[in-house]
Amino acid sequence: MSNGAIIETRDLRKVYRVGHVDVPALRGVDLEVQPGEFLSVVGPSGSGKSTLFHIIGGLTPPTAGEVRVDGRNLAALSDAGRTRIRRGTVGFVFQKFNLLPNLTARDNIAVARHIAGLGGKPDPAFDEVLRLLGIAGRLGHKPNALSGGEQQRVAIARAIVNHPAILLADEPTGNLDSENSKAVLEVMRDLNQRLGQTILMITHNPEAAAYGHSTVHMRDGRIVERTGAAS
Repeated sequence: MSNGAIIETRDLRKVYRVGHVDVPALRGVDLEVQPGEFLSVVGPSGSGKSTLFHIIGGLTPPTAGEVRVDGRNLAALSDAGRTRIRRGTVGFVFQKFNLLPNLTARDNIAVARHIAGLGGKPDPAFDEVLRLLGIAGRLGHKPNALSGGEQQRVAIARAIVNHPAILLADEPTGNLDSENSKAVLEVMRDLNQRLGQTILMITHNPEAAAYGHSTVHMRDGRIVERTGAAS
């Protein structure tokens, strides 16, 4: 595998067993993502893009092939090792905001710090992130007092509060209207451009995909095209 890439997969395959039938989800995916790149992954339902997301995030193991995240071979790690990757190296943003309804935005973000064992340790650099996300004045509000776009920005803040090397986003605008979708995508682009955050975003929306440096097109468990250029 080549040097320099922060995400690398080689001949990555995933087969699900449904009853007595093997259903291939990935059929030999080769992918490289460079540090500081914003890569969009697009494809129709069943193309394998969400399976790729879950394998890169250490949420599910591949059937065959190799995946390296920040230089580490996920298949060679123990369950505890993959958990450490999820807690420290990778931040996750999903279509559903998954905020705890009884906690304020500030406390929802703080949960990730506590899970990582950082507790109440101050992080002055994060003040800039909050300003960038546009939620510095909304931290005392609970989710039901926030718009959908604000909730997703809180979810992004929670995902990057521990400064992960990689941000994985799975349909991050799927539950948002066009105005809030644009706001969230612009925030993600700013995180990439201003802070150098590496982002891999799964989306079905070509307009959302255009916010990335380049786009991987998937179909039937394979990458069929890569357009654009990495930074």
